[in-house]
Amino acid sequence: MAKVITFGIQKGGSSKTTTSGVVAYLLSQTYKVLAVDLDSQGNLTELLTQRDIYDFHGSTVFEALKERDARKHIKVITDSLHILTAEDHLATLPSWLYANYNGNKSLLLMETLDDVQDDYDFIIIDTPPALGEQTINALAASHAVVAMFEASKFCYSALGRFLETIVHVQELVNKDMKIAGILRCMIDTRRTDNKALIELVEEEYTDLCFKTVITRTAATGRLSINGFKDNPELNQAVSQYQGFVKELLERV
Repeated sequence: MAKVITFGIQKGGSSKTTTSGVVAYLLSQTYKVLAVDLDSQGNLTELLTQRDIYDFHGSTVFEALKERDARKHIKVITDSLHILTAEDHLATLPSWLYANYNGNKSLLLMETLDDVQDDYDFIIIDTPPALGEQTINALAASHAVVAMFEASKFCYSALGRFLETIVHVQELVNKDMKIAGILRCMIDTRRTDNKALIELVEEEYTDLCFKTVITRTAATGRLSINGFKDNPELNQAVSQYQGFVKELLERV
């Protein structure tokens, strides 16, 4: 059965999508991986497929959720990397749930992925920057969660609330889910305030912080443009994530 790992924080610009995409790509070099885009912006979809999100209109994660059938909507990127795509209509999931779904609204994603769990080694879920239905469903479906931390005051404020949300989901719907750790990323090593915030988070959450710290690099920033195929900067773009993936595998 696949290990399901969610990347989340209710703060935009915290590298959830880039990290989800890079981790899915790196794991797919050894394992079979399904990426799940649960953000209606569809950035993970564009990052991994290098196609417009509307190319997948009518056959996305939203349709998979409504039908509770993931298999027919999975798209193949490579033999070892597949994706459930997202586009704008996913933003209507909460209203659809409350108007049309009578089951446990927090467990819809878990039920949707159930039939494909044995097809993959890992399922990587990218979440929107909000504590809404998509994020709760992702947490409820996960074996492990990575909390993202960008070195900013607003993200520091969001981090504690996100960890509390994880605990609530553990208590109410998914006692087997654990916090894999906190990944500190998007760090500008030239800024003293970034350094101070990294140290503050490490001091407050010593046991949770991954040793790997992801710094801002131009090559990683250009992944959204150049993608993972025929990208001359690829090794440079993903190299600092390799240590993180090793740590992540040890924890999950």
